[in-house]
Amino acid sequence: MRLSSVFSRAPVIQCMRTHRTNTWWDEHLTEDNASFLKKVVTEEYKQQTTDKLSPLKDEPWPRHEWAEGSRRVGLVAVKLGMMPVWTKSGERHVVTMLQVQDCHVVKHLSKEEYNGHTAALIVGGKNVSPFHRPEGYLDVFRNAGVPPKQKLTTFCVSDNAIIKPGTPLYAAHFRPGQYVDVTAKTIGKGFQGVMKRWGFKGQPASHGQTKTHRRPGSLGPGGDPAKVFKGKKMPGRMGNIYDTNHGLKVWRVNTKYNILYVNGSVPGHRNCLVKVRDSILPTRLENNKNPPFPTFFADGDKELPEDLFDGDISPVITC
Repeated sequence: MRLSSVFSRAPVIQCMRTHRTNTWWDEHLTEDNASFLKKVVTEEYKQQTTDKLSPLKDEPWPRHEWAEGSRRVGLVAVKLGMMPVWTKSGERHVVTMLQVQDCHVVKHLSKEEYNGHTAALIVGGKNVSPFHRPEGYLDVFRNAGVPPKQKLTTFCVSDNAIIKPGTPLYAAHFRPGQYVDVTAKTIGKGFQGVMKRWGFKGQPASHGQTKTHRRPGSLGPGGDPAKVFKGKKMPGRMGNIYDTNHGLKVWRVNTKYNILYVNGSVPGHRNCLVKVRDSILPTRLENNKNPPFPTFFADGDKELPEDLFDGDISPVITC
């Protein structure tokens, strides 16, 4: 008797998921009705924002002057892509374009509510449809009088940099010549070896090497202590973690389309949401003095030109 007839494989059963999320329901709406409802909801949120910022219904919060040690709020932007720019001396720099889309202050957290040491502001970026969203999530934005956002993030701020919830934030929050820190989730590469993940040289291609060409080699556990230390660079999952690029210079600001042109590369794929704030590098604090404080107000500050350039950039070649 064959063993295959005795030890037969168990049948593979594939189950289809029938459970739907808590925020799902049958709408039975045509495309025209759905677009009409979205238009109505958009108009309602615009009216909410106008009422929230109206000085007749709610008193405006006081605005303070910039001081040494002040800490401003940041922005939520969308990574558009990369392009080159040239300086007046002919040097070529590659910049990343970050567009600030529908960025608003959503909530203010006092010191007692946050961590006991510093106040914080919750900022949201990029409007999304209110459909298929939990009610508790939508209440956060109703209280602020702004549309629902795709991404929420928290910024620690000083007491003199607090902004009223519902206030819009623009790319003019930064000025050319400033330095910023950009945080985003890196592109996931999956499980990778040490040569791609950490840049190891690898083993020789010949001369007695067998199946070790891309291996790391010795892990160093010999002697005393006879163990592999934590943090040893080994194969594993690469990317898909939050990373920050510090000290990126702002070369250009487009006030019409709210686009920041920052030096170098930025973590994440195209169209991902990134977090932009003033650089915390000690060597860049001198360049970040006297910014628009606590932010740029379109209704109160003077009107800006469509493009703001750094002093070293050639506008003719860049445009």
